[in-house]
Amino acid sequence: MKSDDFDAWLVAEQAAVEAALEAWVPADAPAGLGLAMRYGVLDGGKRLRPLLVLAAAEATHGARAAALRAAVAVELIHAYSLVHDDMPCMDNDVMRRGKPTVHVAHGEAQAMLAGDAMQALAFEVLTPEDEPAMPPALQASLCGLLARSAGHAGMAGGQAIDLASIGLALDEKALRDMHRRKTGALLQASVLMGAACGERSPRAWDALSRYGAAIGLAFQVVDDILDVTQASETLGKTAGKDEHHNKPTYVSLMGLEAARRHAYELRNQAHVALADSGLPDAARLALLADRVVERDS
Repeated sequence: MKSDDFDAWLVAEQAAVEAALEAWVPADAPAGLGLAMRYGVLDGGKRLRPLLVLAAAEATHGARAAALRAAVAVELIHAYSLVHDDMPCMDNDVMRRGKPTVHVAHGEAQAMLAGDAMQALAFEVLTPEDEPAMPPALQASLCGLLARSAGHAGMAGGQAIDLASIGLALDEKALRDMHRRKTGALLQASVLMGAACGERSPRAWDALSRYGAAIGLAFQVVDDILDVTQASETLGKTAGKDEHHNKPTYVSLMGLEAARRHAYELRNQAHVALADSGLPDAARLALLADRVVERDS
């Protein structure tokens, strides 16, 4: 696939996700709650997780309506996690996606409620009553994949390990487990949610699971690299905060160059998994893996 074609697809799909979020995140929720929700999720971010959903659904010939709902749901979960992670009781950050964090702009209580409401809305989006493309069995499958990736065994559990590990020297196994949960689980679930909307063999499902696991960890390795190599203005969030808070990272464990090599090793594992899938239309997933590792923000 030509780079220009892929870039055009990226722009079109990001716009589709933004339009769906604009339509489904209510502005009229009580007492300004809707405004805080929309502030936290609209007009920002690379939308990587929705793009993975849509690319995996396309590779498995999934229903577009179902895939778009899955894409919005996973982005809502991601956005809620950022709102809560940035709060003073967690990472205490004041900038996200190039603007003040939600608790800075709307207050801590409203930020907490906005995150809670976005989490619930994700599952509301996945359980429509009038969408033929989303029969009950698919709704249940998507809800299960998303819940397991976001809960104690996934993102929330990883964040708990992260907070408990401040000042500690984790070995590579422990660091990988933390990031597999905190970051990787939701990225892997994004791929599998897209695949769940389509037709896939057990072989393809296993391969896509391995692909998602590889890029999920690669994303975090690159995040650790960017945290020490890029300015806050480039990242859209506070740079150097992991070192400042004495958190274990792939850079602190391996060193910068070894961490870079590891990111490319994980990218290669993702490509091997796609080759094993037997899917003929996986080019966009391959290019997304490349973008995850080669990004500079």
